[in-house]
Amino acid sequence: MKEHPTELRRDLKTRQLTMIAMGCAIGTGLFLGSGLAISLAGPSVLVSYAIGAFIVLLLMGCLAEMTVAHPTSGSFGTIAEKYIGPYTGFLVRYSYWVANVLAIGVEVSAIAIYMKYWFPDVPGYIWIFVFAAALIYINATTVNTFATFEYWFSVIKISAILMFMILGAYLVFGSSSPEIGPQNFTNDGGFMPFGFSGLWIAVFISLFSFLGTELIAVTAGEAKDPDVAVPKALKATVFRLSTFYVITIALMLMIVPWQQAGGVDESPFVKVMEMLSIPGAAGIMNFIVLTAALSAMNSQLYASTRMMYSLSKATYAPRMFSRLNAKGVPLFALAVSTLGIFLAAVISSQSSVSYPFMMGISMFGAIFTWFMIFISHLYFRKAWERDGGRKLPVRMMGYPYLTALGALLLFALVITTWFTDFQIVLKFGIPWLIFLTIAYVFGNEIIRRKRIRQTVHNHFDVKGIDRHETDGCDEH
Repeated sequence: MKEHPTELRRDLKTRQLTMIAMGCAIGTGLFLGSGLAISLAGPSVLVSYAIGAFIVLLLMGCLAEMTVAHPTSGSFGTIAEKYIGPYTGFLVRYSYWVANVLAIGVEVSAIAIYMKYWFPDVPGYIWIFVFAAALIYINATTVNTFATFEYWFSVIKISAILMFMILGAYLVFGSSSPEIGPQNFTNDGGFMPFGFSGLWIAVFISLFSFLGTELIAVTAGEAKDPDVAVPKALKATVFRLSTFYVITIALMLMIVPWQQAGGVDESPFVKVMEMLSIPGAAGIMNFIVLTAALSAMNSQLYASTRMMYSLSKATYAPRMFSRLNAKGVPLFALAVSTLGIFLAAVISSQSSVSYPFMMGISMFGAIFTWFMIFISHLYFRKAWERDGGRKLPVRMMGYPYLTALGALLLFALVITTWFTDFQIVLKFGIPWLIFLTIAYVFGNEIIRRKRIRQTVHNHFDVKGIDRHETDGCDEH
């Protein structure tokens, strides 16, 4: 009988790591969420995405340094536990897990929206279950199967974005139409029609677009050469994402007035193709944005599965979640990480606003995790230098000032959501942290009592053995 492995396999290559992170990040955040950001900020959404890219650049600098030092599947959760404390590691792991579980729901909700383009009368929850079943099957096979699918998903998306950029540039610089051009940046209310407040809250939405870049750190536990692969993949991902997001949205806004590009009823990319009246182009673009959502969902299912595996390994979740099948996949962790799919199906069947709602509740866990990555880096660097750790191949620039700046920007963004339509972020997030704190305290108390009972039990067992042996000696 073939024995099941006890540890995750290190099979992922650098190009696969990069594509997995790109696949997770280039999802509905760009293809659907950008429409929501545009409706809130107008053309100034370009600045919003630039600020979001800057925050992510700082985050990746901190994460690259720490991940090379500790290349484990628990990643930033393990690091937070080691350098701040077990309670912090517990909060980070579970918050990141729930963020990805809910983000899966966001992507699958978007899939239901995309499929209405072709099948307007079919209920959205039907598509949610059909595509969810296919991706669960992919994740239940080997990590290489998952990575291969994700690689080709990402190739399709990136190729489509490049084609969109080429077509957009041709239209903008080759068209004589007065309706196409840079003047659209200042028409209809100016560059900042909703002022700084609109620009600022759109930064929050832009961060959802970048959610997934940190997945490279999670995959480090299955990377062949993390010292080389992780920093290289992180740098490539941030550069490509920043370029893709800013250029594509800029071209979109020059082709289509921002009022028509905004909203979440349909991808703004599909709207552009429809307005250009290119035969079949809108359908092709809808297929591409569907692929993007599937790819991001695939990556997030992987990330949440590995984080639950890490929680189980650290004894913060039942032991069954760290069991691997013969192919090295934690199936029980995968099963519990599909909860977001069922939540999305329920919301999709009851409401037409599932996408913004699911995005709002998923963002708290993600932003909290990113915030704690910055805080963990402050503790990590101090301890690493004090203990004389090995010289790392990558170091965060501008420490500690840029690390602190990243944490401050994230904190400010979350606080300001209370004064916007995204109050659900804090309404969900604060009770979530309180719930986790209570669970941690009670969990520790249960473990403590169990250890006391075990100690007492062992003590009496020893006494019993001693008495038996003594009685036997007396008889002789």
